[in-house]
Parts: sequence; C-alpha cells; structure tokens
Amino acid sequence: MTGLGMDFEDDFFFEEDKMSSDSAIPTTFANTSMLESLNESTLDEASVALTTVPSASMEMHQLTMMEDRMGMTITSGNIVIQKDTSNLIGISIGGGAPLCPCLYIVQIFDNTPVASDGTLQAGDELVAVNGASVKGKTKVEVAKMIQSCESQVSINYNKLHADPKQGRTLDIALKKVKHRLVEGMGSTTADALGLSRAILCNDALVQRLMMLKRTENFYRGLVTHAKATLHAFFDLTQIYKVFGDAFAAIGVREPQPRASEAFRQFGEQHRQMEKFGVIMLKTLKPILSDLGTYLNKAIPDTRLTISKYADAKFEYLSYCLKVKELDDEEQSCAALQEPLYRVETGNYEYRLVLRCRQEARARFAKLRSDVLVKLELLDNKHVQDVVWQLHKFAAGLAKYYANTRDLLSTVTLFPVEVDLSHSAFQYKSTGPQTLTDSSEDVEEYESEEKLQNINEELLIDTSNFPPDSTDNT
Repeated sequence: MTGLGMDFEDDFFFEEDKMSSDSAIPTTFANTSMLESLNESTLDEASVALTTVPSASMEMHQLTMMEDRMGMTITSGNIVIQKDTSNLIGISIGGGAPLCPCLYIVQIFDNTPVASDGTLQAGDELVAVNGASVKGKTKVEVAKMIQSCESQVSINYNKLHADPKQGRTLDIALKKVKHRLVEGMGSTTADALGLSRAILCNDALVQRLMMLKRTENFYRGLVTHAKATLHAFFDLTQIYKVFGDAFAAIGVREPQPRASEAFRQFGEQHRQMEKFGVIMLKTLKPILSDLGTYLNKAIPDTRLTISKYADAKFEYLSYCLKVKELDDEEQSCAALQEPLYRVETGNYEYRLVLRCRQEARARFAKLRSDVLVKLELLDNKHVQDVVWQLHKFAAGLAKYYANTRDLLSTVTLFPVEVDLSHSAFQYKSTGPQTLTDSSEDVEEYESEEKLQNINEELLIDTSNFPPDSTDNT
C-alpha cells in the first residue's frame, strides 16, 4: 500500500480501534440503574462482552499494524510478464499470511522472463495478480495464482527504493572479515575454530591469484636477466670499439706495410663488431618494453581485478549468511509462536538485505566475467606473444653472432709477422732510419761509464785538509 491509500487505511483502522475501545464500555455500562436490575446471568454475559471486545480489537490492530519502512520509500506500478515454456516467470515469493502482512519477491532467477525484463527486483512487494488482490493470502496461494495464468501474467507491485549503503552494516563488515579469514584456512582448521566454509571459498579464480604472483615473479626474473644480458653486450661493444681504435692507431704507426695493414683491418673488424652490437641492442630493446608492459601493467591490472572480485564475492557471501540468519530467526519465532516485530511491520529489514544480496550478486557475476576474460587474455599472451618475444630475442642474438662470424672469417689476418727490432716508438721521424753497430753502442756506453768514474775521482774532499800555512820570513 502506498501514498494516500496507505495513510487512509491506517487512519481508518485507528479510528475503528478508537471507536471499539471507547464505545465498548458506554454501550455495555451506560446506565448504572440497569446494572442494579441485572441478574447474575446478565452480569456474566456482560463480563464476557467486556473481555471479548478488547481482544478482537487487539487482533485487528496486529493485522493492520503500521509498516516500519526504515526510511525507505515505495512506488506502485504494473507489469505484464510473458511466461516461458516451463510456465514460470522466474521468481520466488516470501512473506504473506499468517505472519507477514505483505508478500514480496525473495529472489529473481537468471535467464528467466522477469530477469530479462529487469523491472522487478528482490524486495519488491506483490500487490495483485491479474487484478486480484493478494492481501491476506499465503505465498503458496499466490504462486498457484501465477501458475494458473495461461501465457502472461499482469502483476501490480510496490517497488522498494532502498539505498545499498543502508544495508552495509557493521554486521556485514564483520562477516566479510570472517570470510577472508576462512578463505586462507583449510577445512580442518576452519572446523576446529567453528567457522563454516562457504561453497565459493574454494573458488578456483581466487587460487589463480597465487599462480599469477608466481608468474609475475618468473617474468620479473626473466626481464631482469634479459636486461643484464643486454647491458653486458653493451659493455662488450664498447670494449670492441676501444680495441678497434687501439689497433687502428697501431696500424698507422707500424712502419712495416704488411703488419700495418693487418692491424688496420683487425681494428676495423672490431669497429664493425661494435656497430653490429648497437644494431642488435636497438632491435632487442622493444622486446624488453613489451615484456615490461606484460609485467608492470597486464599482470597487476588482472591481480587488482581478482582482488575486487574476491571482495565482491565476500560481500555476496556475507549477505547470503545474513539472509540465512534472518530466516532462522523467523523459523524459531514461528516455532515458539512468538511475534516478530520486523515481520509484522512488513519485514522491510529482510527485504533490504534481499535487495543488497541481489545487487552484490550482480557485481560478483560481472567481476567474475571480467576476471575470466582477463585471465584468458593473459594466458594467450603468455602462450603466444611472450613466446614470440623470446624467440625474437634469441633470433637477434643469433643474427649478431652470425654477422660477427662472417666478418671474422672473410680475411685471415693471423699470424702477423712483425720485426720487433724495428719499433716505431724509438723513431723520432717517419723517414728511413739507420742503426749503429751493437759493439759501438757497448764501447760508447763503457766510455761514458769510465768518464763518470774519473769525474767522481776528481772530486776532492777538502774538509780534512789543514788550513793554509804561510812561511814567516
């Protein structure tokens, strides 16, 4: 019941309660003189009326108790649903007589007419089926009313406008923590602690998160090793360049033509090897970029999606557990024949949890689909693209070694014949040089040594001589 209709009926019942309670006594005991003239049997009948009228009023008040909507609003509407081949529309119904004043949708099943239409949601109230009111009926009776329709069903409903944040209570947060703890435990440990493991706690997608971490560590080591290899090759090319420059300088200074040409060609080969190395590094550098994209973007993005999926799954499980607790509470109160306030006032708390569970399940299903797609893309990239990149890396190294081998095998430079007696470092000019006889060098060296000894002998120490004496004449 919504809007003015709800207020009108509430006011009407309140007035009826007032009338019955206020008029019961005047109509029975208005004239005191009549009480005196009543006999004993009349007094007994009056006492019966006094006790029965208030009890009837109390029952009427319980049936028409004002709904506690918990700050939520409702709007009315009508929808026509086409049945499927199984004569079903795809909903489960809760509430109804004798405990709850309204009937509501508990769950909407996937791939059904109601799910395809998208108008009705869990927690919405059913008001009428094909124009016939369902007020005061049980859920079994309403289900039979829907099944009795031939091909389509016209449903009047009151849509519940609920804020999902209102359903995320502290109890739901604690249940999420509980599921996170149970997720990392074994069945034996969870049973020993008295924690129940939900079916989805053994989800293979969450276990893939650990495999993804191992894959990330593997590719991180692969990229690190590839970078170290390329850095080593860069250092090697620099050594080749230094070698080439050194041998080219030796070739220029070498006076012997054949040795000079050999040194020049050897230096040029090393310079060419340095160029081959630079070309190889430029070819392999994009491979590291692609591997880095896979490592630093694709894998972390998938891991984040799996984490969000796990959080959505834990939230969905928390709402499922909350619904189970509320169902158990209703069953226990019904078994004890005790009234339950939330049920008698429209069960809006339960309907709010049903709505939150439906939305959590939708997020859970969407994130699960996203995780499956991203994992499939990662597997394809791992099997195809990464293997191709490694093959390209190995092919680049092979091409470099092949070019180096061809370069060194074209000309045979060794052995190089060099007359070591002709050293370019002893020459002061690049013109023809004449060498003196070795015996003359020895004699010259000996003469210089003798001259040095003579000079040392000629040095006179005058410190021991007496002072000059003069003759007195």
